[in-house]
Amino acid sequence: MSIAPLVDAGLVLMVLILAAWITATRTAYAAVVGFVAYGLLMTLVWLRISAPDVAMTEAALGSGLTGILLLGAVARLAPLEATERASRPGPVLRLSIGLLCAAVAAGLGAVVLLLPEPAPTLAPLVAENLAPTGLGNPVTGVLLAHRAIDTLLESVVLLPALIGVWSVAVDDAWGRRPGSLPRLPASEALTLLARLLPPLGLLIGIHLLWNGADEPGGKFQGATVLAAMWVLVMMAGLRQPPLISNLGMRLLLVVGALFFIGVGVAGIWLAGAFLAYPIDLAKPLIIAIEVVLTGSVAVVLGLLLAGPPTRAQGRGVGS
Repeated sequence: MSIAPLVDAGLVLMVLILAAWITATRTAYAAVVGFVAYGLLMTLVWLRISAPDVAMTEAALGSGLTGILLLGAVARLAPLEATERASRPGPVLRLSIGLLCAAVAAGLGAVVLLLPEPAPTLAPLVAENLAPTGLGNPVTGVLLAHRAIDTLLESVVLLPALIGVWSVAVDDAWGRRPGSLPRLPASEALTLLARLLPPLGLLIGIHLLWNGADEPGGKFQGATVLAAMWVLVMMAGLRQPPLISNLGMRLLLVVGALFFIGVGVAGIWLAGAFLAYPIDLAKPLIIAIEVVLTGSVAVVLGLLLAGPPTRAQGRGVGS
């Protein structure tokens, strides 16, 4: 008898138990730790249903960078937690929220269970039209060929998000260094990790980027790994966050989106439509977009985690 059904049942049970525990726990820190663990379990779930691209995104964004953001928020809100707990909603409101959440969960479950057999899918259509792109990974083909405008907007929206984070800075801190990364105590182990891990992380990020043309991977997964390595170096104090007034850093932020838009505009003349690719140049152009976007997305993600600029100039041995 195969153990695969037992593994799947165990994963489902752990996900449900952890979700209930996150909802019931009384401390924000415990909820965030549970959220990170939940994301790692969901990574395994996505792998079990043969969705490695989604699994990598879940591990990198859902647990990794989002976990760091939430831990930073918990640290800043800790002094207010006792007051908030004392003014918690009444039982009627809590019961109403619980029932609403249960209804939403039941509705989503019903949608999945009531899908027709076979379920509607565009996969055959994607497979038929993947060859002209020269790509072997259908996910990359969909994101950068069949859904290129959506992907462009997803890349561009990161910039207003970063501007929104910067906008909460006080006036006399504008142009200085971000200062919201956790200030970890000096540690030889942390310093060693921050020196040894980034070269390996750099290779993994580049591999995910390059591999994304034909196998699971791509720009967002690769950029997340690169951003995580940069954040680790800054948290260890080996480098300070950059000045947000730095022109070179600002160019890195926008060059990915500008290049994507430039290729899209060129498609009007080369292939007859915005973001259309000439057949002979489709794969080189898509890979070029991926490469340039990876750098911009990595910088944006790192700066989002670093937070708004502060009066303090930060710490570290370099800039």
